[in-house]
Amino acid sequence: MSGGAHRATPVKYLTVSALGFTTAASIVTSLRGLPMMAKEEMTMFFYIGFSTVLFLIPAGLVAAELGSMYADKAGGLYAWISGAFGKKVGFWIIFLSWIQVIVFYPTGMSFAAAGVAFAFDRPDIAQNHIYVGIFAICAFWLCTAVAFVSNQFALKVTRAGFLAGTALPGIILVAIFIWWIATGHDIGWQHTTNDAVTVAHDGHDSPRFFPYIAGLSGLSFLAGILLNFAGVESQGVHSTELKNPSKGYPAAIMIAAAVAFGIFTLGALAVAGIVAYDKIDLNTGVFDAFSIAFTEMIHSTWPVRILAALIAYGALAGVLAWIMGPSRGVLATAHDGMLPPVLQKVNNRGVQVNILIIQGVIVTALSSIYLFMDDVSSAFFLISAMAVSLYLIIYMVMYAAAIRLRYTQPDLPRAFKIPGGTLGMWIFAGIGFLAVAFAFVLAFVPPSQLPIGNKASYIGLVAAGAVIFSAIPLIIERMKKPSWVPSDEVKAKALGPSADRSHLTNA
Repeated sequence: MSGGAHRATPVKYLTVSALGFTTAASIVTSLRGLPMMAKEEMTMFFYIGFSTVLFLIPAGLVAAELGSMYADKAGGLYAWISGAFGKKVGFWIIFLSWIQVIVFYPTGMSFAAAGVAFAFDRPDIAQNHIYVGIFAICAFWLCTAVAFVSNQFALKVTRAGFLAGTALPGIILVAIFIWWIATGHDIGWQHTTNDAVTVAHDGHDSPRFFPYIAGLSGLSFLAGILLNFAGVESQGVHSTELKNPSKGYPAAIMIAAAVAFGIFTLGALAVAGIVAYDKIDLNTGVFDAFSIAFTEMIHSTWPVRILAALIAYGALAGVLAWIMGPSRGVLATAHDGMLPPVLQKVNNRGVQVNILIIQGVIVTALSSIYLFMDDVSSAFFLISAMAVSLYLIIYMVMYAAAIRLRYTQPDLPRAFKIPGGTLGMWIFAGIGFLAVAFAFVLAFVPPSQLPIGNKASYIGLVAAGAVIFSAIPLIIERMKKPSWVPSDEVKAKALGPSADRSHLTNA
């Protein structure tokens, strides 16, 4: 530069809207949760409101403060929890974040299986548990093979999948429902007589807007619906990239909450309005809504085949996104010698090959549940409950870590800080903790809306899954040896050629 002057490179900030919509995209990964919400008819407003106000917003704000504290360490659950409770607890939580995603994969795969069945005009096999089980196993290994290529390639696939397989079909579903109402068709929830979602008033059945609580089983769907809103913490580390984090990040969280609330509510209303209550299936409800509507609209279901193919792609892309993120977080713990050398191995593109292979083996075993349970919806919910129980443990520890850090590291710089001082943190983190703890209890309660069968077996399977998967990282940590600490060369290779340091986020 002339005169020796040095022109500073302008700082590029994220806009509030960009971060808000990115956070929304990390929450709404597919349309698979809509039928579960639709099954609650008008009481869905209670469940979605509970999830948004008492879970989504507190989790987002707490994650933002934690992320801003550890921005120089790449942030993420491992850094956050380790800072509050030590590396042992940090390892336990990041390992659980990986395990819970593994438990979640079969449900995402079963939704994709239904999409492929409708795409080939064979909706009858979408409820065939043998087909769903085999598809889930094969499709997951296909996604794993894509993940082996590179993180960048997987990211491109997932971005395209969200737009084409989630956003576009969701918009079309809502548009069709508007047409359904405008043309005078019967609205599904107006002809429901189930006591769980209707109430008698002046001799007529009216939709309930508050759950019918005859026991905890009537609220069991809350835990599963809560899982649909998970993932907001994945973007908390980006709060420092806003020009004014203290004001911008709460606005971004509100945008994300509004978008997620809108998509889930409108989509679930569309399914509930088009499909009769007793015909809503947790796995095929979205496709059934399209089939019924297009049959009425154009007396043909050929558009359903196209939309089903796109939705299947979107579901698989969502699975691919989760394949890469938490497993990279587990790999990061290897830098502190938390993993044996065999799990530290990466290929020449920095992909954690052995971790992905072990992940595939576990998913194969879990997907085999479909092979032995005739009712796909019940199997779907059982596996979801296992994932929910593990994920909610993570959130409870995250809230506790945020409160503890206010006392143990009060002077650590925070680009974003929850307003109201320590009391403000107790309010937001406390509300979030209590909401998550309540949902955690519900995860073990069989839902009254599904033919679960033996309730004791259901509770036993969910509890066994929570205990066994929670114990695995503790066993690994007890077996840890000094020789597990990798060399600087191994650490550098694990970062990959792109030096991607975002792997500690849970997305």
